[in-house]
Amino acid sequence: MRFQTPLVPGRLIKRYKRFLADVQLEDGRVVTAHCANPGAMIGLKNPGLQVWLEPNNDPKKKLKFGWKVAQLAGGAWVGIDTSVPNKVIKEALHAKQIAELSAYDTILPEQKYGANSRVDFLLRGYGLPDAYVEVKNVHLCRQDDWAEFPDTVTARGLKHLGVLGDMAEAGHRAVLIYCVQHTGCGRFRLAHDLDPAYAAACVHAKVRGVEMLCYTCDVSITEITLRGALPLGSSAA
Repeated sequence: MRFQTPLVPGRLIKRYKRFLADVQLEDGRVVTAHCANPGAMIGLKNPGLQVWLEPNNDPKKKLKFGWKVAQLAGGAWVGIDTSVPNKVIKEALHAKQIAELSAYDTILPEQKYGANSRVDFLLRGYGLPDAYVEVKNVHLCRQDDWAEFPDTVTARGLKHLGVLGDMAEAGHRAVLIYCVQHTGCGRFRLAHDLDPAYAAACVHAKVRGVEMLCYTCDVSITEITLRGALPLGSSAA
């Protein structure tokens, strides 16, 4: 997924009200950018962090910049926008880059399922069970090269586990893909301490037949693309 316009660099001043971030650009201007990330953003909101913003001229948008990428002091690149993983996974599904789902030819985004939900992707293929696929953004890294999810309590994620379990028990494939937007990660595990209810629900969902995959991304100031699979820790596999 390529960014629509060239990103501009700056330094984070503060992230606040969940969806706003003040950034000082290299020319000295201070701008307020949209931060498309409702999570806690642990380790990604420190003042002085190197960030890249995407400018826009859309008259419908109040904020003329969107925070897309950060680079940590250790050199790792991190995608900030939680809407990006769905775009990356969509491209990867069409390109048959996700081996576990490469047999499917029809990819339908945002389809209704369950009582009152929409699945990120519904996949169909001749002679194959329908595959209901949910995508979760991952950018938390607190220790070594462990990617972790979630970075805060996620009622929405908990709901999705339940509906995916229902689909699996009904005879469909139910797949949860953790998409890691952090180039410093080489493994994945659940953040039990941050949301123990979600971690427990993952174990139950797996018993019900939900498949769990993890793929990492290459992140740069021009594009974010799928790189390959990551191993899942015993708590998530």
